[in-house]
Amino acid sequence: MQPFDSWLITHINQDWGNSFLDTVLPFMRETLFWIPLYLFLLLFVTGNFGIKGWWWVMGVILCAALSDLISSQFIKQTILRTRPCRDEIVGPQLRFFINYCPRSSSFTSSHATTHFAQAMFFFTTLRPVMGKWASLFFVWAFIIAYTQVYVGVHYPFDVFCGALLGCGIGFMLSKLFHKRIGMLTVS
Repeated sequence: MQPFDSWLITHINQDWGNSFLDTVLPFMRETLFWIPLYLFLLLFVTGNFGIKGWWWVMGVILCAALSDLISSQFIKQTILRTRPCRDEIVGPQLRFFINYCPRSSSFTSSHATTHFAQAMFFFTTLRPVMGKWASLFFVWAFIIAYTQVYVGVHYPFDVFCGALLGCGIGFMLSKLFHKRIGMLTVS
């Protein structure tokens, strides 16, 4: 797996980049960049779904906390994989777009885990009211996950596994939400 991961991150970071992506993608991984989306969702859901909307907000918070806890505290502490930006062989071949390289393990990507968990939770709980537009949450999560590879802090396999884990967490929490709170309907 490592030779393929090294080959793929090098191509994503070098060959498949351009000045536009070099400028824009580092911002995409930052929480502050997405505050307008979070505010919109908060206002949309609480304004349209009453008390269920507030339970939904609690579900989103639980989803983010649980996915980060599982990825950062359990998996990363168990599977100690060097990040590409710290790898003595791969690191010198990469261009870096952020001012630091985290010291934590690379597997799994917490950004990918958390954002795909939220995307799955958003998709499964909001699809009845948003229709096909709910699929855009996966585009949002993919952009953030791809950026982790592009800037050189995660290998593609770390992001892929984080995305799978996140989807599983988001799906389970959405099923729990539907069982305990019910479907979102305009009140």
